[in-house]
Amino acid sequence: MTTTPKFAHVVFQTSNPAAMRDWYCAVLDGHVVFQNDNLCFITYDEEHHRVALLTPPVPLERKTPTTAGAHHVAYTFSHLDDLLARYELLREKDVTPAVCIAHGVTTSMYYRDPDGSFVEMQIDNFADPEEATAYMNGPEYGTDAVGPAFDPEALLAARRSGAPVESLINRSWALESDLPDPMLVLTGAA
Repeated sequence: MTTTPKFAHVVFQTSNPAAMRDWYCAVLDGHVVFQNDNLCFITYDEEHHRVALLTPPVPLERKTPTTAGAHHVAYTFSHLDDLLARYELLREKDVTPAVCIAHGVTTSMYYRDPDGSFVEMQIDNFADPEEATAYMNGPEYGTDAVGPAFDPEALLAARRSGAPVESLINRSWALESDLPDPMLVLTGAA
């Protein structure tokens, strides 16, 4: 029998180490464990580092929509209120999502780091993986696997006015906003 690995860290090459360090520390509420001219290790939990920044001795270009590579890294919160609290904390630091999507399986806010990569902050909308998988194999997801965009301020206002989580984590409320296709942002077309 083989063992299952757990995720340890992600490493980004960058020519903007200070901006990337500050951004990831803000977004993840993290701190620097170690930094020198070529490396920066950041953590936000019990792991010694979750995000590393590698600064090579040659200049690098910012990621573009036509650059091959990882699209995003995702972080999950346990409750919608936690996701909204992080949204508010980041908004106060002038860090706002590039697009927010009611995927159905998750409720997600996508932020763009200083080098152009996405970081997804999300909640799982189902209690267990089997329910999520069943939803992903169902008709709503089959018709639109991405889901509609939503306004994070509308989500925050609805939750503050007492709307139950269950009514806010399905796609129906997001469809009312009639925002542009979120794939335009995710793919760099907008």
